[in-house]
Amino acid sequence: MAIADDIRQTRPFRDKSTEATIALLRTVSLLRRKSETIVQREGISLQQYNVLRILRGARGPLPTMEIADRLIEPSPGITRFVNSLEGKGLIRREAWEGDRRQILCQITPSGLKLLERLDPDIDAFDSNAMGRLNEQQIEALLEFLAEVRRVNP
Repeated sequence: MAIADDIRQTRPFRDKSTEATIALLRTVSLLRRKSETIVQREGISLQQYNVLRILRGARGPLPTMEIADRLIEPSPGITRFVNSLEGKGLIRREAWEGDRRQILCQITPSGLKLLERLDPDIDAFDSNAMGRLNEQQIEALLEFLAEVRRVNP
């Protein structure tokens, strides 16, 4: 479906760049809502899920600011996310021995189990989201998106 039809736009877009930007933002919104529904079943937000995935992938403790730099969607609320996840027993924090001012975060066994429960649904969501695209189309999409990010750092 064309984005103009999807949002019931009756006038033409100013140009194709505007149309593409709106289509991308609408698509991101749709994918975000669907993925939020999955993670909310476990009582966490999409941002908290992202923090847990970062920590699982790191395979060791990370400073809070390193986590913030790796977030898919950067947020000034990293301390709030970390506090909430720690309160739920999904991560633990400790002062770094090399610099007591720096706090390291690590995923707990409970956090790993939560991700394991979510993995099948998230994997299915990822596959379904790109289900109509073949490998070449997905590769082209990744290249296009990388170019958009390069122009908009």
